Amino acid sequence: MASATTDTARLGPFALAFDLFLHHLRIERGLSANTVDNYALDLQAYLAFLHARGLDRFVQVTELQVREHLSELGRGGLGARSLARHLSAIKSLHRHLVEEGDLPGDPAREVRPPKLPQRLPEWLSLPEVDALLAAPDLSTPRGLRDRAMLELMYACGLRVSELCSLRLGDFRQDPGLVRVFGKGSKERLVPVGRSAIQHTDAYLREGRDRLLAKRVSPYLFVGARRPKVGRAGFWRDLQRWARKAGIQKAVSPHKLRHSFATHLLERGADLRAVQAMLGHASIATTQIYTHVDRAHLKEVHRRFHPRG
Repeated sequence: MASATTDTARLGPFALAFDLFLHHLRIERGLSANTVDNYALDLQAYLAFLHARGLDRFVQVTELQVREHLSELGRGGLGARSLARHLSAIKSLHRHLVEEGDLPGDPAREVRPPKLPQRLPEWLSLPEVDALLAAPDLSTPRGLRDRAMLELMYACGLRVSELCSLRLGDFRQDPGLVRVFGKGSKERLVPVGRSAIQHTDAYLREGRDRLLAKRVSPYLFVGARRPKVGRAGFWRDLQRWARKAGIQKAVSPHKLRHSFATHLLERGADLRAVQAMLGHASIATTQIYTHVDRAHLKEVHRRFHPRG
């Protein structure tokens, strides 16, 4: 439990509310242990700050104290992303207290997180993608499986959770579509290219049953001892194939998804079509790739224009 290591003396009269809120996160909201631990660390700092200022009840807390706490964290060297995470935890606590009737209003309601610097996504070049896809050993069932997984992830721009959760019936060779359940269990159909179909079919013919060894699983991609490949297991395999491919930069499942979107836009794909394939609820989320596309165009201009 996150509260097991808490110095309750630092929290003073806020310690009980702290424990009850963490219980709410674990039991009622069903958050993971890691997520609850992150809430705990951020709220310990906040509640200790309030207690050190002589406050002993939440009704005494004002917007000023919330802002002072964030300012103190910022002066201590915390970056914008960490400050935004701290504020999110504080807002969640106060909203919960209001909902429970323990607080008449939320003092953090009008506090806005610091503006985050926009991070352009990183992606792999086409030669790097080709080398990565060619890395698995196709003479083994595991290699057939991993090649099919890499091909599908890159061909369809899948999240790693979506890839690992695919079921046998989700992959359709004819008409070349894969059914994907994304965030919020939203279903979408994504086209599958010829290469991905070919390698997934080879895995289904020659690899899947050998990995299952007479076991039964509803999932498309199975492990030698598990009914499906897990996200952590796929991440480890991806690192292994990236090293074999000689790729020097860091490679992650999400970087393959970025590569899918970037390579489509570089070749003139419609932004709305890319949004639908990625499963983004908002076009604004997809638009970050237009910045990448513009950067690519500038680089092409610099390299090939006579006065670039």
